[in-house]
Amino acid sequence: MTTIPTIIKHLFNEENQLTQWPSKKQKKKQQAAIEYFAQLFDASKQYSEKEVSDLLNLHHTFGDAALLRRELVGYGLLDRTKDCRAYWLVDGAELREG
Repeated sequence: MTTIPTIIKHLFNEENQLTQWPSKKQKKKQQAAIEYFAQLFDASKQYSEKEVSDLLNLHHTFGDAALLRRELVGYGLLDRTKDCRAYWLVDGAELREG
């Protein structure tokens, strides 16, 4: 089970779903959320865009899987093909500024 970082625990409901995306002023909370979501992916697997969205949708309630996908890619934790047909967890990735 993936542990929710303390800094963002208040943003999760009782079903461990993120209920709101932290504001732009809350970069550390955004980064903590993205790191949390990255832990949901299996490093040995490639995912379709739909599979990524489906997995993310299980873990948030605000209905914006596209935002989360973009943030995961922007922070360098997921990579994707140019046509966005395949996504994968970047092995040994270091969080970069999104």
